[in-house]
Order: sequence, then structure tokens, then C-alpha cells
Amino acid sequence: MFERRHQKIAPAPVFIKRLVLCFGTAFLLILTALCLGVAGYHWIAGLAWIDALLNASMILGGMGPVDTLTSTGGKVFASAYALFSGLVFIAVMGVVFSPLLHRMLHKFHMDEKDFPE
Repeated sequence: MFERRHQKIAPAPVFIKRLVLCFGTAFLLILTALCLGVAGYHWIAGLAWIDALLNASMILGGMGPVDTLTSTGGKVFASAYALFSGLVFIAVMGVVFSPLLHRMLHKFHMDEKDFPE
């Protein structure tokens, strides 16, 4: 996906395409995680769909739960989903920042003769 160390830096349109692809991948990761959370809060914790969406969104966004859970299964799910959400956050940041960091490091390691005129 990215150019190798001895290749010239990718032109701007290729870089923009990579950014769009990475942001699209990050969006799909977030959407998948949100759908899993909504389904779990609805079927395992017994919340209404809109409350399940609110709780899943708040956990995924790092804000914390809104509703108090009473069932043991709901509490176990909420705990597992919170840990899962932290890992999703790390993965999304890796996907989003990878083209930016790669381009920065590639420019840092380029010889002067390799810079575009």
C-alpha cells in the first residue's frame, strides 16, 4: 500500500486517495463496533434500541455508560464492550495516522536528490 524506502514519495493525489481509504476503513471499524454494542445492549442488557444506541455510543466515545444496568449479563457485556472499545480506539488511530506518519517518516529519510522540484 505504501511506497518502499528507496522509492520516491507518492504524489499528492495518491496520498489523498490513501487518506480517504484509511478514513473509510476507520469509519467501517467504528460502525461495526457501534452495531455490536447496540445489539449487545439491546439483547443482553435488555435496553430499548434508542437507549442501547446511546449507551454504545457513549462507551465507544469514551464518555461512559448512561443507564444503570441491573442484570449480571448486562454488566458483564458492558465491561467487555468497554475494553473492546478501547482496543477499537487504538486500532482506529493506527489506521487514520498510518499514512500521515509514513509520509512524514518517508520525507525525513529521503536524500536531497529525491525531493520533488
